[in-house]
Amino acid sequence: MMKKTTILLAFVITASFFTACKDGGSAVKKVNQENLENAASRDIEIKKGTALISLDKTIYDFGTVNEGDLVETSFVVTNSGKTDLVITNAQGSCGCTVPTWPKGPIKPGDTGEIKVKFNTNGRPNRQQKTVTLTTNTEAGRQVLTIKGSVTPKAK
Repeated sequence: MMKKTTILLAFVITASFFTACKDGGSAVKKVNQENLENAASRDIEIKKGTALISLDKTIYDFGTVNEGDLVETSFVVTNSGKTDLVITNAQGSCGCTVPTWPKGPIKPGDTGEIKVKFNTNGRPNRQQKTVTLTTNTEAGRQVLTIKGSVTPKAK
C-alpha cells in the first residue's frame, strides 16, 4: 500500500511539471527585451571598473587661530577611475564642521571641490575634526581631516 501511494505521488508531481508551462509559450518568449538591454549597458559600466578618488590632500592643518574665527579650506577631488565618481554624502564629525560637495557625477579625469568650514566658537585648544565622504568607489568612503589649535578667548 505504501509503495503504491509513493508511486502515485511521484506521478502527480511529475505530471504537474509537464502541465505548468501549458500556456503555449516558452521561457525564451517571456524574456523582457528591455531588461536585457539594461543588463547589457550595466555590464559595460561594470567592466570599466570602479571610480577612483584622488585628493590634493586628506589633512589640512589650519595652524593657530583665535576662538570665534571661521576656518575654511578646500579639498580638490579628481576622478582617476574609468567611470563617473559620485559623492552621495559628506558628513562632518560635529555641527561645527560643515562640508559642501559636488552633487553631480565627476567624469573620469575631471575634478571637483569639497569646501569645509569649521566654526571655532566654543572650541578652544587643540582641535581635530573629520569629514566622511560616501562615494561609489570600491572602499565606499574617504575621510578628510582638519586640525589645528584654537587660542581661547580672554575671560
